[in-house]
Amino acid sequence: MKPVWDAADTGTEMVDAKLTLDPSERHLTEADLERRRALVGLEQPDIARLSAIGPLITDNAEKIAASFFNYLSRIDEASELFRRRDWLDEAKRLKIEHVRAMGLGEYSATYLGQRVRLAQLYTRAGITVQTFLAAFHHLVQSIDAEILSNRERPAQDAIHDVMTFNKLAFFDITIMVEVMIAERERTIALQQEAIRELSTPVLQVRDRLLILPIIGVLDSQRAKQLTESLLHAIRTTRAKMAVMDITGVAAVDSKVANHLMQTVAAARLMGAKVIITGLSADVAQALVALGVDLGPLNTVGDLQGGLEEAEAQLGYKVVLNGSPVSPAYAQ
Repeated sequence: MKPVWDAADTGTEMVDAKLTLDPSERHLTEADLERRRALVGLEQPDIARLSAIGPLITDNAEKIAASFFNYLSRIDEASELFRRRDWLDEAKRLKIEHVRAMGLGEYSATYLGQRVRLAQLYTRAGITVQTFLAAFHHLVQSIDAEILSNRERPAQDAIHDVMTFNKLAFFDITIMVEVMIAERERTIALQQEAIRELSTPVLQVRDRLLILPIIGVLDSQRAKQLTESLLHAIRTTRAKMAVMDITGVAAVDSKVANHLMQTVAAARLMGAKVIITGLSADVAQALVALGVDLGPLNTVGDLQGGLEEAEAQLGYKVVLNGSPVSPAYAQ
């Protein structure tokens, strides 16, 4: 089914290029919109009623939006939005559009796109779902008051008008809360990915020589990240030797040990040799007790020794004041 809305094609420029939904979450079909309307009981008679009272909302959109931001300004969690003038101006513009659209009686793709952009901006400004819901509740109360103040409609009709409008309010909530949660989860995922990359750094210390200092817990997921980082670095730097130092790793289980051996094998297929240094006595004894065959691994006691071994295999030699001090390393 063809999508009726795409976050990249809303007709309005984003505040920030990063404010876009994940591609897997950005498409909604007409069937999706209809399901959301059905969940809150928003039917055609309700839409007709909303169109009838629409001027009460659209004519007071700026006043209602101002009340919303006045309420939001008193909440500490929303302070970042008010510190950024560009964000605040954009949020106010979008909120006025938001309120006006609530009274137009057309709740489809364009309407959805407005809510998504606003929810993304709130998330970018650090506004939590709880803070948004509190401010949105205040906005709904403001609009309910405008509807009830209409003396041109009987009191019973005004009550039904409020009940109908609240269905639309819940329709908005289902969209905006979902987007805010998705944006927050995406931000967390990006942060976790950045942390994983920082936790497995691959450094080039000399031409064709890499070093991987590993500190902390080395689980299967991190070991996989390590493999990917190493192989990528070997390819981009055309490295021939890599020294993997695990001095800071307190424990290595059989799965991780096997993964390390697979890493060594994969590096060898790419034309690079791996030397593992810093294998502690406790880790070595634990691996022997687990029956892990360490034969394929080239191990050296410490990082300095590993670097000297790698330099020797690369044909380098270290000299001091013109006198050789180590039979390695000159090219």
